[in-house]
Amino acid sequence: MGTERIRTGRIALIALAIAAVLVSVILSFGGVKGDRAEAATHVVADQHLGVASCAGTTCHGRQEGDGAVVRQDEILRWQDESSQAGAHSRAWRVLGEPRGLAIGAKLGIGNPQNAAECLGCHADPAPNHGARWTVSDGVGCEACHGPASGNWLTSHYAVGATHAKNASGGLFPIDQPSARADRCLDCHFGSGRDGQFVDHRIMAAGHPRIAFELDLFTTLEQHWNEDADYTKRKGMPSTIKTWAVGQAAAVQRALSVYSGPRGTAGVAAEPYFFDCHSCHRRISDDADFRPTAIANPERPMPVGAPPFQDENMIMLSAAARVVAPAEGQRFDAAARGFHASLAQGRPQALAAAGRLKAAAASLESAMAARSFSTSETLAIVAAVAGEGGRRYTDYEASAQAVMSLDTLLNALVKQGAVSQGQARSVRGPIDAAYRAVRDPNAYKPLEFRAAIQRAASAVGALR
Repeated sequence: MGTERIRTGRIALIALAIAAVLVSVILSFGGVKGDRAEAATHVVADQHLGVASCAGTTCHGRQEGDGAVVRQDEILRWQDESSQAGAHSRAWRVLGEPRGLAIGAKLGIGNPQNAAECLGCHADPAPNHGARWTVSDGVGCEACHGPASGNWLTSHYAVGATHAKNASGGLFPIDQPSARADRCLDCHFGSGRDGQFVDHRIMAAGHPRIAFELDLFTTLEQHWNEDADYTKRKGMPSTIKTWAVGQAAAVQRALSVYSGPRGTAGVAAEPYFFDCHSCHRRISDDADFRPTAIANPERPMPVGAPPFQDENMIMLSAAARVVAPAEGQRFDAAARGFHASLAQGRPQALAAAGRLKAAAASLESAMAARSFSTSETLAIVAAVAGEGGRRYTDYEASAQAVMSLDTLLNALVKQGAVSQGQARSVRGPIDAAYRAVRDPNAYKPLEFRAAIQRAASAVGALR
């Protein structure tokens, strides 16, 4: 039930969930010396030096993960062609593959490998580049860890160096869930910066749907060992905290971008923010046709109005109900108010979005400061599964729910709180739920609800 089980159970959704990193490039480091002193000279502040600056065999360019402190084969893992662990290294190359070229042609932007609106996420969006930086690196080390020209490059391998000192010198603290979520969301949801927003126009041209679940992305990209040394330097990581903080951060980012200039497309709201399948449903003129839409009591909206994409709101609400019930109630009330405001006008929607964002920020702080007990984690699993008969009325929320259940169940197994035998009793219904969301064009909400309700019963037995 470890990492391999996670990858097996979620493989059908990975292409959807990691939409912003559809990328693949094999880098060659022939002729690169990887000399630390050389990498640290002749640079300017905030300059990205490129993956080659990390590639020495005494740094992160080994062929075996046998380093005394860190693995030191991190670049090999980053380049892995056989798994999603190598997705960031493939970021630029995919733009030149048939799907990327077809999207570029439809958008009229020419070769997407040269298009600014693509390179903000499919390459390292650095303000300054060093001589060894290359766009073909894709999403390189510094895109996540910060510019190597900062004061941390030489200090992070020095004897007696601490992670706190490195972070104070400019190393981005992605060991902290809130910081990691902010960095990941720039591309895996979008930001207000140029080249970091997949609007409906780009999606209509063929770009995959965007979705976000921080712990899933962390697992798939993991190139470090969470051993005693890691814990000493950075603290014990928590799957449930990473998941919960990621949900809260995603809600805030969605509302922030929606409230800015990207929230509109001409005179109408930008469709990107709304549930894709609320509009892209099967329709028919047949007299016996029955629409597949199901009413959602938590969305007080007129029939036919497209709902705001609320998959992360639903997950955050489930977690809050367990660990911060009073704040959770305020969040739920703000969410209902926001959904209702969408039918009233943009000024009302922006005001409601501000209230909901503040409620989500409060919950993020609560989740980040929390040490989740086994009983609380089990209760959150039960709360996520228990929404099956009420709020899982659309594809996006259903896909997020089954990924979350998988994440949290595997965390419980990893912690030894639930045995693999116990987990198997829940695995069957979760696998059935995966099958129900495997193909978004064949999504059957009632079938999904039945599977998730069986999962809820199985989770109840674990408690």
